[in-house]
Amino acid sequence: MPVGTGQKIVIVGSGLAGGLLACALARLGFQVELYERRPDPRTAGYSGGRSINLALSDRGLDALRSIGLDQRVMQQDALPMKGRMMHAYTGDLTYQPYSADAAHAINSVSRAGLNLTLINEAATYSNVRLVFESTCIDADPLTGTATLRSPDGTLTTAQGDLLVAADGAFSAVRGIMQRTDRYNYQQSYLDYGYKELHIPPAAQLPAGTAHPDRFGGFALDPAALHIWPRRKAMMIALPNRDKSFTCTLFWPFQGDHSFEALDNPDKVRAHFQRHYPDAFPLIPSLADDFKTNPTGSLVTIRCWPWVMGRAVLLGDAAHAIVPFYGQGMNAAFEDCKALAECLDRARGQIAPALDEFQTLRKPHADAIADLALANFVEMRDKVGTRLFLYKKKLEHALHRRFPTRFTPLYDMVSFSLIPYNDARRRAAQQWQGFSILAFTILFLLLLSLQIILTATGIIPSPAAPPLGLLLLCLYAVGVSWLWQRFTP
Repeated sequence: MPVGTGQKIVIVGSGLAGGLLACALARLGFQVELYERRPDPRTAGYSGGRSINLALSDRGLDALRSIGLDQRVMQQDALPMKGRMMHAYTGDLTYQPYSADAAHAINSVSRAGLNLTLINEAATYSNVRLVFESTCIDADPLTGTATLRSPDGTLTTAQGDLLVAADGAFSAVRGIMQRTDRYNYQQSYLDYGYKELHIPPAAQLPAGTAHPDRFGGFALDPAALHIWPRRKAMMIALPNRDKSFTCTLFWPFQGDHSFEALDNPDKVRAHFQRHYPDAFPLIPSLADDFKTNPTGSLVTIRCWPWVMGRAVLLGDAAHAIVPFYGQGMNAAFEDCKALAECLDRARGQIAPALDEFQTLRKPHADAIADLALANFVEMRDKVGTRLFLYKKKLEHALHRRFPTRFTPLYDMVSFSLIPYNDARRRAAQQWQGFSILAFTILFLLLLSLQIILTATGIIPSPAAPPLGLLLLCLYAVGVSWLWQRFTP
């Protein structure tokens, strides 16, 4: 008998996490009720109001595989990107593969398309009930109850053996939990926002702007994530299946190179001609898009506990992160798979499954939040520098030479299922060992040079012992610093 037989789970939020979780729980035999405040996207179209592009990597694909959707999503919704293409002020391009393994790629997917695929799949299960245009206005976590309001004001109460909050960064269910005593909640905003722009297919651009056949109808190479790093600001572009690109500006709200500074179309055009000269002719709707498209904020949310009574948070409701590691959706999908596995291992017993779930996932959610914030600085300021490019080449060379002993952090995060916190710790340990080894080799070379110079009389014999002692002291200080610098 399926582990969920005779039990009902209420999910608030039919975004990406809610849709995938509904499928996973239905496969375990639970009765699932999925409530969403927006209209049904199957009839009304998508109305999410957020970025239309997402990065799907191995963790997300693994979760989709668990419900049998990975191949369909890759065929219908995904465009593989095997590296970054950096655009300099001059228009010069620098390509940087994501991995030493040529088979590794992250995938640009449509949020709307993937959401629709998940909703359609959930609807195929007889034990899943989908209810749209139902806004959660109250909840009782202790009893697993949600109160929902329809557009005409009618109130509905939904109660389950488990209430799952998959309703995003500003979760209504978590808002109720936050009102209780000793609930830990933290949100922090960047001083940066984001705004989306549009690069149409090459054939729709003015003649001579982009060759329609060079990239198969795309204006830019669709096999790369394009980045315009501009020190304290940047723009990225991801491909869509209709041969367009979605550009996203990540700029300060105020100050130089900011949204506030460009308050009329002439300033917008002049700014892009100066700072993004190769992209400017590819965005014919620039002035209109800049004026009409909303400027979103970037928030990191941490809270604890994720479980209260018969309610649990997952995805952005539990751990919203900034998008700079491309892991927000992937982490949420991992949550869904982990919760289903915990319920399966507990044979449908809710309480022990929830305790295992939050204990298991919380450290890794915190780790990817930290990594995403750090990667913002890397993408914005460092990806175009020679030092960064040399470091990436060194990482790839070490990975090719020692594939089982050195794996770059980006590979572990994006192309493996190693838990985030474990990946972060392992990456630090790898660099700690490599740095100390390299420093030891340098010390031995200097020591050998001193011995040779002393033997040939270039260094007087009385000076040799003090010099050797100095080298040894410098070595000890250096190793100590490297040990502390890379200690996880």
